[in-house]
Parts: sequence; structure tokens; C-alpha cells
Amino acid sequence: MRKYLFAAIVSLLLLTGCDNEIFSGYHVKPDGENPNQQTQTEPEAVLTTEQPAAADNADIQPVSYDPSWKPADPALHLPTLDLGMTTEDMVKRAVLQKGNRARLAAVMKKAQNKEHVTIGCIGGSITQGSGASGSDETYFYRSSMWWAKAFPENASNFEYINAGIGATGSYIGVHRLEHDLLAKKPDLVIVEFSVNDTDPVRDLESYDALVRNILSQPNDPAVILLFMTQEDGTSLADTHRTVGEAYGLPMISYRDAVLPEIRSGAFTWQDISPDNIHPNSKGHGIAAELLWQYYDSVLADLGNISTGNTAFTAEPVGKEKYQNAMLLTADGLTPMDANGFDNADVSQQFPGNWKTDTAGEIVFEVHAANIGILFQRTTDGKSGQYEVLVDGEKTAVLNGNFPNGWGNYAEAQEVYAGTDGPHTVTLKRSADSSADGFGLIGLLLSGGKLTG
Repeated sequence: MRKYLFAAIVSLLLLTGCDNEIFSGYHVKPDGENPNQQTQTEPEAVLTTEQPAAADNADIQPVSYDPSWKPADPALHLPTLDLGMTTEDMVKRAVLQKGNRARLAAVMKKAQNKEHVTIGCIGGSITQGSGASGSDETYFYRSSMWWAKAFPENASNFEYINAGIGATGSYIGVHRLEHDLLAKKPDLVIVEFSVNDTDPVRDLESYDALVRNILSQPNDPAVILLFMTQEDGTSLADTHRTVGEAYGLPMISYRDAVLPEIRSGAFTWQDISPDNIHPNSKGHGIAAELLWQYYDSVLADLGNISTGNTAFTAEPVGKEKYQNAMLLTADGLTPMDANGFDNADVSQQFPGNWKTDTAGEIVFEVHAANIGILFQRTTDGKSGQYEVLVDGEKTAVLNGNFPNGWGNYAEAQEVYAGTDGPHTVTLKRSADSSADGFGLIGLLLSGGKLTG
């Protein structure tokens, strides 16, 4: 985890007035209203379809954005991050949904009152900062600067938690969420998994569970969904968007901001990325500017946003498969039997693991409805293929070998989804394995009563 503390000096414009704001997901009522009274939820902001500025380019596809969102009036002189990377059209396209602003407004009012505020993010390598020239040029660091600039008298009371880990999607994310982020009680969380998530079925369930878990915390944290993209437009943003729409969340799309500009010739992908996935410092700057613009729009309207009730009551999008998810490593899980497996740190991101170099076998007894294995894939040719048996039946084969790959990384594979109860999980070398070695990082458990 990274914690960034910094201060800056800028004037804070205080705004007054109050109206009620109700969108789907949160049921927000004016102060003084009976919290048990049923509230009719207003429809979500209607999305519209409009061509971007260079609409005469046939390659540019229409984009959907939220017409109810308006940027802050420049005359208010709110904090600005002017890196020269975004245009008005880019920002307009990026706000797919203004969403319910009540929780974010509550965080800003908390900062106004000079209280401690924790800003967090969770995602993959982009959130971790890959591609940026330095840690102070990542989108999270740059966008986090907004808080100290908007509330300079509270600058020392801000804490920033970066829970981005490379090569991880929301399936791993939902299992590590509590340990890596929620334990710090964040007031605001930016969620970024649209590039690393690839399975529209499993990852819809894991992404939904992750977002619901954040929204259901006792301190009512705000959530912003950030959608990144690969060079060719590959992204699970459309799947993730169904979650954001159901819960009335702010959704900011880097993909919809940059791809039309590239197609129109305003700049190239190589201008904003060193490869086909990760933004460089300019790309990170664009994402940061988009978040700044959204923050400013909320601050500009702060006096008109009710924060009297921010309860989360929306029905789940998925089947709530990954509720109570957790990652158990050697620090909290003891095997029933370990023949050839020894305790070892095989992963920097997830320490406390098991490793074998001699065709070992390891057995666990756990209580869960869903079981996944987190293991290390290596490029050295020393890792082999290991079978997984759940309750004596073979359910999967894990391939620890990653020849000619870009590097070692933690891979997750679900090996059981079924009855909640006690299960025996066995890992042993496959008969035709290419090597004897294997690095077991931990078990991913969810659903029902969880024990290791």
C-alpha cells in the first residue's frame, strides 16, 4: 500500500443552499424526514447519444454520456489541474453518469469541518501506477492532490491509500478488499478494473460484490467507477457499467475520452501510452484531469446536495456469489498435511505462502461455498502443473509455468462453486507436469460461513 500525504494552498469557495437529491441506489431524504418512510426514487439520469466534436470522421462511434452533468463554472475559480491534456468535449464524453453525489458531498463536508478523510483506490497495474514516470505522476496521486488544494486548512488530515496491484482483476480484488482497503475505513474509493477484468460472467459477479461491499460499509463511503481501456478498445467497462447504473454511481470513462480523439487524429495512442495497455504520465494526467473536473462540479454545487441520509438499499445486480470473500495465506491458514511444501514468500504482493520444488502435495480443510486458488506463475521453467481435488474429485489443473512471459505474477483460478460447507482441498503434481515446482499463494474463499 502506498500512502501519500501532501499539502497545497488555494482558496476554498464556500457554497450555501440545500435541495434533496435522489437517484437509484442511495435513498436520500431531507433532514428531519422519517428515515423509515418509503421514498420514491427518481429515475436515473437519462443517457443520450451524441457524436463527439469531430463527428465528420466516419471511424468515430457515438458515445453515451450524462447530459445532466455540467462542469463547474470557471468564474468560481475552483482548484484546477491544467496539464493541457483534456478538452471540453473529452470531459463531457467521460462522464457517463453523474450519479448520486450525496456520499461524495458528505466527504467534502467532512473535509470542510476539518475532520480526518481517507481517500482510497483499488485496481490493477494502472492504479498501481504502471506506465507513469514517477509515483507523483500517477492518476491517483494527481487526482488526490485535489483534496489538499480544495481544503488547504485540512491538508494534514488527508490520508491516501493506493490498493492497486498489477495483474489483478476484481475476482482477486473482492477477496483482498477487506485487508488491503476496507480495514482503513476509506471515505471515498475509486474502483478501476475495466482492463484487468475479462470474464463478463464471473467478473460481473466479483465486481458487483466488490462494489456492494464498499457501499455497505458502516461509514457510507463514496464510490467512483473509473473505466480505462486498451489500445484497441478492449475493456469490460460495458459490463461494469451495469453495476454503476443499478447503484446510481458516478462513472468516469477514460476510454470514451481518449479513443474518439485518437480516431480523429488529435493525438495517437503512442502519445499517451508506452504499450498497448498502460497510460504513460500524459495518459495518467488525462485520467486525473477527468476526476478533477468531476470533483469541481460537485464542490460547485455542494450547498444544493442533501447528505441527510446516504443509506445503500439497492438490490444486487449479480447473485451475491462472492459475499464474505477473503484471501487466506499461511498467516491465517494451516494445512492438514504438507508433503514437500514449505512456508515461503513466493509473492511480494501477497506474502506468507507455500512452495515446493520436489513434486509436493498439500491438503486443506475449509468451510466455504466457493473456492479459488491464488498461485504464482513463473517464467523460469521451474514451475509445473498441479491438479486440484475438492472432496476427492479433480476440479482443475493449475499451470504455474509462464514461459517467455512478461514476468512472474499471481494468477487466480476458481476451482469449486457449489454447496456451502466443509470441503477438503488437495493440490498435487500432475502426472505429466513439465516441472516439479509450484508456488501456492493462498486460497480464495467466499459465501456462507468461512473458515480455514
